[in-house]
Amino acid sequence: MFKLHPIYIFTTVPTTNMDEPDLTNPISEFSAEEERVEAQSATFKKELGLTDLVLTQILFIVGLGWVGVAAKQGPSHTVLWLGAILLFYIPSAFVVIYLNRAMPLEGGVYQWAKLGFNDLIGFMVAWNLWLFAILNTSEVGLQVTQNLGYVLGPGSEWLTENSWFIGLASTAIIGALMTITVIGLGVGKWVHKVGGVLMILIFVTLIALPLFNLAHGSITEYHPLQFEMPVMSLMTLNLFSKMGFGALGGFEYVAIHAGEARDPGRSIGRSVMIAAPIIAVMFIFGTSSVLSLIPPDQIDLIAPIPQVLSSGFGSLGAAVSIVPIVILAMLSIRLAQASVQFGGNTRLPMVAGWDDLLPDWFTKLHSKYKTPVNSILFVGAATLFMGIIGLIGVGKQEAFQLLWNASGVFYAITYLVMFAIPLVGLKASGLKVPLWLRVAAISGFAMTLLNVFISVVPIIKVESRMLFAVKIGGLIVLTNLIGLSFYLVSRRKRATVV
Repeated sequence: MFKLHPIYIFTTVPTTNMDEPDLTNPISEFSAEEERVEAQSATFKKELGLTDLVLTQILFIVGLGWVGVAAKQGPSHTVLWLGAILLFYIPSAFVVIYLNRAMPLEGGVYQWAKLGFNDLIGFMVAWNLWLFAILNTSEVGLQVTQNLGYVLGPGSEWLTENSWFIGLASTAIIGALMTITVIGLGVGKWVHKVGGVLMILIFVTLIALPLFNLAHGSITEYHPLQFEMPVMSLMTLNLFSKMGFGALGGFEYVAIHAGEARDPGRSIGRSVMIAAPIIAVMFIFGTSSVLSLIPPDQIDLIAPIPQVLSSGFGSLGAAVSIVPIVILAMLSIRLAQASVQFGGNTRLPMVAGWDDLLPDWFTKLHSKYKTPVNSILFVGAATLFMGIIGLIGVGKQEAFQLLWNASGVFYAITYLVMFAIPLVGLKASGLKVPLWLRVAAISGFAMTLLNVFISVVPIIKVESRMLFAVKIGGLIVLTNLIGLSFYLVSRRKRATVV
């Protein structure tokens, strides 16, 4: 039998008492694997400190559109946000902190699943996370060019709707992401920090705007916190699941860079504890600001923040000068978010290569910057390929649309496994997982499963719910069978070499 590191989530100062557990001691049977991964990571520059991690957490988790979605529920949004925070956000934070303290290794959730279960589950977690990140990053060129139209103004449609222009923009953006990632987190962290600061500034402005309008007399009342019970319906349940997993997921992503962080066992967990309440305040009070200035039936779900800022500053006579600046800031935020996602995604093929699950080619590091240059090239090419496909008409085809609809499920699969690790994945270790952590994992697992169910079996009106479920479910199974085939081929090659 063996034991994992004891986990004390709120401990910030290591103990030196020999009668107490030492969090730095390697676990008996995991020690060889942990030491091997740590040895592989030793060549990396330890670029990420606590401030870098906190701002990256805020940048990556906060989505600018969620305040509009939540505001559609009217004053009941506060209850829904608090419910999602209680049942998903806090549990996911606890589980991420716990697992990262036990296994602060480059690759994050891949390593947790591999050590908590086995190589196969670890690989499949990485496969689903990789698919999710590829699909989401590949649309960055389209998003940037569409938002650019708001800056250029009327008459720019001929440019921003031109497939060649969008394709060139996508190529340039993904090329820039690859360059930043090759140079490493020494530069990348500043991109992420600027994005995180811009995100906070936009929300500070958003939250303060109703107060300015109240003082100006543009609005007569403002109630930032209203505790009205939501209407119990399937649509409310749908929104609740999305405000949980969809809006509040992402704490685990920065742990992919654990081997490039300083004191990752403590700093990543502390970044979660610092960022979590900030993000909660941003979402709740940001939604209240939307409601104070825009009627629920008039909220623009695609671009709620530009709409609110335009309305709020318009009442103050400053919309013309403020809105273009805000849109440029939002474009910068989207590029920074893409950088976070792209950078983390390039580490997954590398760590799989360390375990001989992918060719050694993926593990090659740049001679100067010590970054996985071949993995970066591969992920960049795959991302650009998916982005270009969406521009040449394939994006209108059913199979491609189904792939986009399934992308959230790919991410949810990684969360289902993550929540299962403290429940069943560590049984053989002899570690007695605390009851409170089991309760947290069960709650997070249930919320994630609810999101998966609603994604596969839609509650909105479609031509055939059964046919939709079969198509989405079949696509998820098919893509995972492809991943499984890669794993089996790699295992067979490794066995032949041995």
